[in-house]
Amino acid sequence: MKYVRYTALHQPEPRVGAVGGEDHQNVLSVSLDGRPVTCVSQLIGGEGGEASVGEESHRVDDVRLLAPFDTVPANIICVGKNYREHASEFATSGYDATGGASAEPEQPIFFTKRANSIVGPGDEIQPTRRAMSSLDYEAEVAVVIGRTARSVSAADAWSHVWGLTLVNDITARDVQRDHKQWFLGKNFDTFCPMGPWAATMDDFADPDDIEVRCEVNGELRQQAQFRDLIFSVPELIACLTEVMTLVPGDIIATGTPAGVGIGFSPPRFLEPGDTVSVSATGLGRLTNTVAGRPS
Repeated sequence: MKYVRYTALHQPEPRVGAVGGEDHQNVLSVSLDGRPVTCVSQLIGGEGGEASVGEESHRVDDVRLLAPFDTVPANIICVGKNYREHASEFATSGYDATGGASAEPEQPIFFTKRANSIVGPGDEIQPTRRAMSSLDYEAEVAVVIGRTARSVSAADAWSHVWGLTLVNDITARDVQRDHKQWFLGKNFDTFCPMGPWAATMDDFADPDDIEVRCEVNGELRQQAQFRDLIFSVPELIACLTEVMTLVPGDIIATGTPAGVGIGFSPPRFLEPGDTVSVSATGLGRLTNTVAGRPS
């Protein structure tokens, strides 16, 4: 099932809908025990009763889609350098001030993005002047945890996943480099576009077959399959839960493929007015535009 969060002209309060119809053009209202659902997180972990799809229907073009998750239990967990070719392009870019002896990490590299950096499909990316000089994109598939997970084995990890969504891990490369860590450069407000929907795992016969892509102004920049991750989703969950407890609604952005702006010579950073579209098999298309005037 694919779930979106949206507002409609006659319904300004956010609601959750199920996406259906040919080419995913219809949104049907979702309720829990007869009550409207306002955030996709309410559907996770079995809280709130039985979810049902109602009769109220909208065309996707007639609603405003929001990020499927407006809040998360903690910061979004992100993974750095988790595709081999991207790890190589980052190591040779001059922007990786945290690199070790090898471009490819020996263990997963984790950092976080704050929930208040989340924006939805169609929302503007609004960099400050400090971020605009080196604004970059990163297309990613994100995993949504569905069951409390502590000391989970890799073999059992997928059973703790509720679904998947898309994230664009927008980054200010100068800030990332100059501070020699990743938190500040990735946490400007609006630097986490998410959506357009969250899809439950029963939508995917084999997650490894998912292909993630990124286009900038219609030009294909990134393309890879989920199976190309250095550290797979089960390995990431096993590593994390050895240290911490993951709870329903936690989100893990799994890393980005090669083809980001710093991978070109010279770098091809985003400019005001540029449009970035992130897409993946079964997860739709997440499109955002860079604001025209940095604040």
